[in-house]
Amino acid sequence: MYVGLEQIKKLKELRSMLMEQDPNVAVIVRKLVMISLMEIFKDITPSYKIRPLTETEKNTKVRKETQKLREFEEGLVSQYRFYLENLEQTVKDWKQRKLKKSNVISLKAYKSLAEIAVKCLCELLVSLPHFNFHNNIIVLIVPLMNDTSKQVSEMCCDAVKKLFKQDKLGISSLGVVKVISGLVKSRNYDVRPEVLMTLLHLRIKEVEVKKDTEDIAPKKRFMSFKEKRKNLSRMQRKWKKAEEKLERELLEVEASESTEKKLKLHTEILNIVFLTYFRILKKAQKSPLLPAVLEGLAKFAHLINLEFFDDLLVVLHSLIMSETLSHRESLHCVLSAFHILSGQGDVLNIDPLKFYTHIYKTLFKLHAGATNDDVAIVLQCLDVMLIRRRKQVSQQRALAFVKRLATLALHVLPNSSISILATNRTLMHTFPKTDLLLDNESQGSGLYRPELEEPEYCNAQNTALWELHVLRRHYHPVVRKFADHLVAGAPSEGSGALGHELSRKLPAELFEAYSMKGMTFNPQIASVTPRKKGEILRGESFLNEDLRELFQTELGKAAVQGPLDFAKHLKTPVL
Repeated sequence: MYVGLEQIKKLKELRSMLMEQDPNVAVIVRKLVMISLMEIFKDITPSYKIRPLTETEKNTKVRKETQKLREFEEGLVSQYRFYLENLEQTVKDWKQRKLKKSNVISLKAYKSLAEIAVKCLCELLVSLPHFNFHNNIIVLIVPLMNDTSKQVSEMCCDAVKKLFKQDKLGISSLGVVKVISGLVKSRNYDVRPEVLMTLLHLRIKEVEVKKDTEDIAPKKRFMSFKEKRKNLSRMQRKWKKAEEKLERELLEVEASESTEKKLKLHTEILNIVFLTYFRILKKAQKSPLLPAVLEGLAKFAHLINLEFFDDLLVVLHSLIMSETLSHRESLHCVLSAFHILSGQGDVLNIDPLKFYTHIYKTLFKLHAGATNDDVAIVLQCLDVMLIRRRKQVSQQRALAFVKRLATLALHVLPNSSISILATNRTLMHTFPKTDLLLDNESQGSGLYRPELEEPEYCNAQNTALWELHVLRRHYHPVVRKFADHLVAGAPSEGSGALGHELSRKLPAELFEAYSMKGMTFNPQIASVTPRKKGEILRGESFLNEDLRELFQTELGKAAVQGPLDFAKHLKTPVL
């Protein structure tokens, strides 16, 4: 949107109102001016970065229109810079608890003014990543993510998350990640965990690199054959065909260059992220940042360089063995380890038996209370360690996990039971020999030892899934459906098969679909129809026939008049 020089002068006048001195209206006027200027700049800024003119360009004669455009751009950048400086100064004065000499605004009111300034900076960070001074805004916002004010911290963290999600190429993300890494190091790892949690929203997946190539490549519409035949002569059509061929080749070259640039930027971002993670793992293992680090490693582990695998697996195992981690943190350790081994780690000859053992022995820490939410992480672990690595899993290990999961399904919430039974269904399809658990005859010597921590040696082949018969009487109808389905041998078709709405969903999707967080029951409970007044049951109708006759007999006897002694059975006879 092009704005004339007169309007730039109006911007200057509006900006001068940020210094309003009337104590009666100073706060509200400054707030409204901040927000108004923010919206105006979002509307009038061009979709490109304005660079300063060189001396040669300044001395070169140009057309009037070009000169006007240059003056407009120069005035716009100047006013935008002054506006950002005003916002920065407002935040700094509040942080340093300083008031202006005029003392127009109280310190309490200045806090609300500073919050509006932060809100404007966050909005500009997300809306104008391509425009001038974006890096300056990043340098202002990132330290505020660690602010003591919860409202300011959440506002800045949310803005950074939005920026990560919308940044397809990675230029803005790289700038933010660099400043976050420097902040964590300079504060000696004493920052809020939410600062590192924002890194989980980075768009760095190999799938997205391929998927977003079309979005980055410039799109051009070429004339159809009918349009050419209608509007062009034969010779013009010939020239147009050659021209379009050349343009297509140029677009392909630009797209490949954009993809290469994107991969290069993503590699640099990942290097900084992993450097931050490894520093914390090495120097601050008892830091509250550790859960965020483990969660980040679990997400990006498949992109880690092969050289670090051995050392990282040793560190993860030592963290688990230290027993200083919470249950959720230890699950993230296991998930990170298996993500490493399921990606490039396939080429490594490593048996992660210790991680299988840890998951197996800690499964019963999950229950219907606070740890019910951890079931979602356990489902991810089971998928990556048993289903994706099916070729490396022995029959004994598969049997032990199927049995333990069936027992676990008895004492968790319904959504967890459904997702666990769905996992068992997948395991029974992946490992067909697990159907021997549906037979009550033992398959060899020894007794089932559920107390053993090693899944390989618990003799799971000598037990049966008796838990399914208990779950067939569960109060939740979907749990009953899954239990009946597994008792029938988890068939894909026939009378015992599940409906498409259940069989096509992943365990994690079922866990969310039947969640009771909103205090809702899925499926909904049918409403009870009220009874008519004439159909109200009397007390007599609840009595047994024999008991009713006994009552009638006793009530029909003549009442014996006389004093009542309720304590006569307590009196002892006199000798």
